[in-house]
Amino acid sequence: MQYVSTRAVTTGAQPFSDILLGGLAPDGGLYLPISYPQVSGAELSAWRDLSYADLAFEILKKFATDIAHADLKALTQKTYTSAVYRNAREGEKASDITPLRVLDKGAAGTLILQALSNGPSLAFKDMAMQLLGNLFEYTLAKRNAELNIFGATSGDTGSAAEYAMRGKEGIRVFMLSPHKKMSAFQSAQMFSLQDPNIFNIAVEGVFDDCQDLVKAVSNDLPFKAAQKIGTVNSINWARVVAQVVYYFRGYLRATSDNAQMVSFTVPSGNFGNICAGHIARMMGLPIDKLVAATNENDVLDEFFRTGVYRVRKAGETYHTSSPSMDISKASNFERFVYDLVGRDAVRVRALFQKVESGGGFDLSGKPGSDGDEFKLVARYGFKSGKSTHQDRLNTIRDVADDFGIVIDTHTADGIKVARENMTPGVPMIVLETALAAKFNETILDALGVDAVRPAGFENIEDLPQKFVVMAPDVAQMKAYIAANTGL
Repeated sequence: MQYVSTRAVTTGAQPFSDILLGGLAPDGGLYLPISYPQVSGAELSAWRDLSYADLAFEILKKFATDIAHADLKALTQKTYTSAVYRNAREGEKASDITPLRVLDKGAAGTLILQALSNGPSLAFKDMAMQLLGNLFEYTLAKRNAELNIFGATSGDTGSAAEYAMRGKEGIRVFMLSPHKKMSAFQSAQMFSLQDPNIFNIAVEGVFDDCQDLVKAVSNDLPFKAAQKIGTVNSINWARVVAQVVYYFRGYLRATSDNAQMVSFTVPSGNFGNICAGHIARMMGLPIDKLVAATNENDVLDEFFRTGVYRVRKAGETYHTSSPSMDISKASNFERFVYDLVGRDAVRVRALFQKVESGGGFDLSGKPGSDGDEFKLVARYGFKSGKSTHQDRLNTIRDVADDFGIVIDTHTADGIKVARENMTPGVPMIVLETALAAKFNETILDALGVDAVRPAGFENIEDLPQKFVVMAPDVAQMKAYIAANTGL
């Protein structure tokens, strides 16, 4: 299996292990396989009774063909264990890793919640990040190399990455986050880590400023090579492909035969998680709809309604009660656009250059637009919707009253939008984003009581914190990285 850049201008095909460490392609594009591996009906049937770790091995071996099967299987077994994913709710089996819970079964259809937040940082990002940490350590040891991870987070990627990479040989983590724009719990999860290989940088700005810094540093190829820079953001292909696994798991647990279809609703800001669903569907998983649920930062909802991708200007990104989706430039969206325009890399490069110069592009097919591919979106199953703060409060209350569980704010966005896109006879699976304890301020507002915290997180905000505050300045950021890598 070889990989190419969505812009394919200066980047030739490469194997999995090379792009694992590289992150962003040298030409500024994102990596995708030359073609998506296909999954047969016989394979789906054979996978129904597998453990999560064994299912992950079967899927990942189709993508990581340069890693010996025995080694890859050992890595998935090490990653997906109930010892790591131990924060299951009452009534859920930790060994299931991503247990399903039926919330509603009525005339409108069956609504299912897939728990993805039982890992060490209490967010779905653990599902990929724990594997990524083990893959990095394995590959670096093979090459006698080291890696300086440079990433950005709107809340959950940072803690998931740091919990996965802390103490790993040959790895340092430099993580950017928007200063004072995460929940108190999210900030404490990251900033309380005292490991010498973890560096937290609070950027005076919004998440998009952090993401732009990561891309700017990654696009300086001499600096990237000299400082051995890699990334754990969802621009890293391994992050996305690891998330493909739980779409297959959700489908196999929600159905009894391969003739059935399911839909997924995914709370989405950066398009990484739902991009994994797109890939699963392209591999042959019987997915009916992929529904992107946004908050007030509705860039993706606008595109899937109109065909216009319009990045918001400075000051137009809202700080909301589902802050991990406070994003106005969805970096993973480029992977879907690559497929949408027929894998025309020159076209993709032109469209995303227009994003940088003009703030977006228009594929609606209207006079003066940049193309008419919006008419093809339906064949990929995409739908969308948005949710507001009041919607979140109402949904959190409804789910607590009706089903006796407390959901986080982003999952509330997902359930609200899922209910608007149900189809009778097709189960709708909502992908959980995080445990509610990470967003207790809003839970308290909605329910009048604090969210329950898993053991070990009771007083996390009171722990000493270690971080630096910096302006969104590329030169200053490079100087800080260089000063702390020892290279």
